[in-house]
Amino acid sequence: MPSPGQTVWYVLLDASDQGIAHDLGVNYAPKLSNLAIGNPEAVQTVTLDSPSPDQNKFGQALVHFQGAPDFSPTRIAEPGPTGFPLANFQPGAVAGPGYSPFIRIAGSPTVYSAPIVATGDGPFDVVHHTNTGDRVLGVHIAGPQQQGQYEDNWVDLLFVKGFDAGQPIVYISTDAGQPLTSVLERSTYVPALDKVAYNGGDDFLGSARERLFGFINGQTGPDNPNAQGFVNLVKDGHASEDASAGNTALIDGLRNGGDLLNVFGDFPTLSDPRHADAYSPLWDAQLGLWTDKAVKAGLNTRQTDEVQVFNLAASRPDLITGINPATGQPAPYGATGVDINCAVIGFIDKAPTANLANPLPNSQFPPR
Repeated sequence: MPSPGQTVWYVLLDASDQGIAHDLGVNYAPKLSNLAIGNPEAVQTVTLDSPSPDQNKFGQALVHFQGAPDFSPTRIAEPGPTGFPLANFQPGAVAGPGYSPFIRIAGSPTVYSAPIVATGDGPFDVVHHTNTGDRVLGVHIAGPQQQGQYEDNWVDLLFVKGFDAGQPIVYISTDAGQPLTSVLERSTYVPALDKVAYNGGDDFLGSARERLFGFINGQTGPDNPNAQGFVNLVKDGHASEDASAGNTALIDGLRNGGDLLNVFGDFPTLSDPRHADAYSPLWDAQLGLWTDKAVKAGLNTRQTDEVQVFNLAASRPDLITGINPATGQPAPYGATGVDINCAVIGFIDKAPTANLANPLPNSQFPPR
């Protein structure tokens, strides 16, 4: 639990109820209502103060969390001989007892994504992140509220670039269910998320997850239009360094193609409500490993669309396979036991509206 009286700072990103999500200006994610199936610790029950009029003329009531992250560990991401796999790694933030970024207020059925991004009353360490998340670049606390006015607290966060339905998007990565994933994502390691319903679930009954597509050994190189994936992040995205507003080399490296550049599945702006409402911030990673044949022929090109990735995996196993995360060896394509809490923030140019291809027969389940 947080120490008695400890101050924590959180961001509100998604809600499972459509009306509440619209009212709060956050993403609507109905799958969040499935988070606690078989895994009650994945949702943290919080309480809300009931302040008097003198205590709160206008504004957010105080939220009491059961648990909080420990931001004090030093994040380690030591590159291996080829960049990735890493030679040594350690998460820079770890969930304390009772902590999950997904919360339910006692007495309400709505589930929210509300990850804690800083602890304490300041000053906030936004260089080495001893009391902030590893993507926090600045914390801004509002002063006393003037009559008839409201000023909120806000935080600067390092966004992540990706793609959906062929369009570039941005999102925030805050938590992961596995240590290595949290290191690569600069997020909080939350073991309770590892068993959230459920690996490979996507749009099946009871699933809280949506699919995300990552690539181990895509191309690399600054400003390479085909750069993508884990090796790319480690080599060109300054993965071993601390992120800060002053580390402009890291920010420029990510801006110019050195990010993971994952491909997302369902997205809130897709034209078909069947897909828009299937969005979830909890992503079930399908990791692709390009074969030697693909790499030698330069066919390990940047992917930007979910259906195109599935069609490739279904029709060209000579070019791309799945991967066993424990061994690094090829495996059947699909879920890999990696899940990440990544709320989508927006799109860079045009809103994703529809996939770029039709699915090949039997390449996706449930059928689209």
